[in-house]
Amino acid sequence: MKLSILDQSPIREGGTPHQAFQETLTLARKAEAMNYHRFWVSEHHNAHCLAGSAPEVLLAAIGAATEQIRIGSG
Repeated sequence: MKLSILDQSPIREGGTPHQAFQETLTLARKAEAMNYHRFWVSEHHNAHCLAGSAPEVLLAAIGAATEQIRIGSG
C-alpha cells in the first residue's frame, strides 16, 4: 500500500512561520525515511495558524531536502 502525507504547515501557538516551515521540512525527510510514497502541501491565504501560502516555493525547498519522495500540492 502506498501512503502519503498532507501537511498544512501549521504555526504552533507562540511559534513563527519559519518554525512551521522547518517542521514541514523535517516531516518530509522523516516521511521519506519511512518510505512514504508522496508528500503533499496545502495552500492557504490569510490563515494566521497556517504558513503555506506559496506551495511552489515550499515544494522547491522540500525537493532540495529530500531525494526520492514524490511531492505535490493540492
